[in-house]
Order: sequence, then C-alpha cells, then structure tokens
Amino acid sequence: MQDNAPQPGVDEQRLQDFAEKVMSDIGGTFATLLSFIGDRTGVFRALRDHGPCSAAELAVHAAVDERYLREWLSAQAAAGYVEYDDETGQFSLTPEQAIVLAQEGHPACMQGFFQMLVAQYATHDTAIETFRSGNGRPWSDHHACCFRGTDRSFRPIYTACLVDAWLPALDGIVDRLKSGAHVADVGCGYGTSTLLMAQAFPNSTFHGFDFHPPSIDKARQHADDAGLGDRVNFSVAAAKGIDEKDFDLICIFDALHDMGDPVGAARHLRSCLKPDGTLMVVEPLAGDTLEENLNLLGQIFYSASTLVCTPASRAQEVGLALGAQAGEKRLTEVLSEAGFTHVRRAAETDINMVLEARA
Repeated sequence: MQDNAPQPGVDEQRLQDFAEKVMSDIGGTFATLLSFIGDRTGVFRALRDHGPCSAAELAVHAAVDERYLREWLSAQAAAGYVEYDDETGQFSLTPEQAIVLAQEGHPACMQGFFQMLVAQYATHDTAIETFRSGNGRPWSDHHACCFRGTDRSFRPIYTACLVDAWLPALDGIVDRLKSGAHVADVGCGYGTSTLLMAQAFPNSTFHGFDFHPPSIDKARQHADDAGLGDRVNFSVAAAKGIDEKDFDLICIFDALHDMGDPVGAARHLRSCLKPDGTLMVVEPLAGDTLEENLNLLGQIFYSASTLVCTPASRAQEVGLALGAQAGEKRLTEVLSEAGFTHVRRAAETDINMVLEARA
C-alpha cells in the first residue's frame, strides 16, 4: 500500500525543490547514455557535418534506423542537447553543442566522460558487491570503456597544458628537456602524456610504465603510429617495480591517489631520480577539507573515486586509499614521508593541481 501520510517536520517546498533536482539528474543520466550512443554511432558528427535536417535525412546520412533516431532526437532536443525548429521540422547542433558533443580532442568535449560513466553502469553489479564487501577492485576489472574514456577525457587537458604550462612551471626542467633528459611517465595508461612530451622535446628519451598490460599495448601502438618508437619505450610495471635509474624527471599524471602504497611508490621513485631530479605529480584539484569540496567538481571526483580510484587502491598492497580528492596538504604529507624535502604547487587548472617534489 502506498503511504501518502504527511511526514512530520517535512518542508513541502524543500521536498518539491529536491525532487525536481533529482528528476533533473535522472534526465541528465538518460542524456548521457543517449549521447554516448550518438557518439558511437556517429550521429552527432553526421548532424554537425550535414547541418539542419530532418530525422529521415539524418538517418540516411548517419546510416542508422530512422524510427529509433527520431525518438533519440526528440529526447535530445527535450534535454537541450540538440536544437529543433518546429517550423521546418529540422534538427541541428549549435556550434557550442557541436564542440561539447562531437569535437574530439577539444577540452570542452565531454564524450570521454560519458564513456567513463557508461562503463560504470555496465559493471554495476561488481560495483555494488565491492561497495558492500569493502574489498578492492583492480583497475583491470573495469569495462574497456573505462580505459578508453579515461584517455579521451584527459588527453585534451594534457594537450592544452602539459608542454606549454605545466613543464615550464617546474624549476629548470624545460632546459633539461631541450638539451636531452631522461624521463619516466609512471601510470602512463595509453601513453598520451608520454608521447606529447616526446614530440615536444626530440633530444630527450622517455619511458612509460603502467601495470595494466592492455594499456601498454595501446601505448606501444600509438608510439609506432607517431613514429616515436626510437625515443619512447613502454613497459608493464608498477611504480615500485621500476628498475631503471637516473631519471631527470619522473611524472605521475592523475595516478598517485590510485596506488595502494603511494608513500612506498614515491619513495622508490625518489631512488630512481638523479640527485637533482624532479618528481612531477598531477592530481585532481581539491581543497584540504570536505567543506571545500562540496561543489560540482568535488561531486564528480568523489563519485569517480568511490567507483574506481579507492577500490583500485584497496586492491593493492597497503591499500591506503587516498581518494581522488586528497588535497594538497595530504599529498604533500605523502611525498614528505617518502623523503622529498621540497614540495610546492607549481601550477593548476580548473580541475588539476601540479606538484613539484625534489629530494
């Protein structure tokens, strides 16, 4: 039986406002899934390239079923993700919508984030059991969309910031890279950050490490495609398993908080540096307290951390579980405990902080 009895202490207006917010979030979730479908089927790109058109015309251009497409377009128009002209019956994308939904590589393109989110829904049973049990969940246990989506999400940020802003913010590193440095990229994933540095600094050599073999396979393929195989090497290894020494620069991009033993990893990496070498740690931007992170960015990173980052750490030795919103103070404590005596925030963006650590 449905219980419609008034609840004591309930503010009816606040109840209505919150219910409307949740409904909006539900609508956004559907829009996310449909946008992912539009990306994978090429509908967004077809609509961008063709311009205003009917559902029937777009179905031919995108090679998809017209009836499903008409329903899809109606939903996306209601969500504000595509435009609809009620006089002509045509659908279209504004230039801004086209960037966010169809311009691969643009910092504002959200398709990588959509793909990451869809990956979590695809394996929700495992996420529920992990949450209930407290067990770890290895990075390798996730759906393939998680790996691809992660690379798509971070690549535009690294492309925009790494060479032109982050590396110049480190003391003396650009000069070393220009003259010829030895660089490690730890937790390199598909190798995007490694290859960006290699392309910018042809006199230096680069070694990417990741403990996920399929990602290293992708990184090697990308290096071959870019013609950088002679200066870039990719190996399967966790941070504490790296044997190579005498690096001028070691980078960790959005990966330290995922490590089970970030202190031990940073300590080992310090031993792999030259005495005057630098460790660059890029982490999600966060304040040092929960109160500072109660915003949209905090919600997104805490959510990703609940599903991916914290379980990944718990699946490894120690399982410190820093979380994706550890904050500069906690990260500095980790690096200091690892033996780095100089740690500073060298740069930041709207979603990242860049820490420079020296022995």
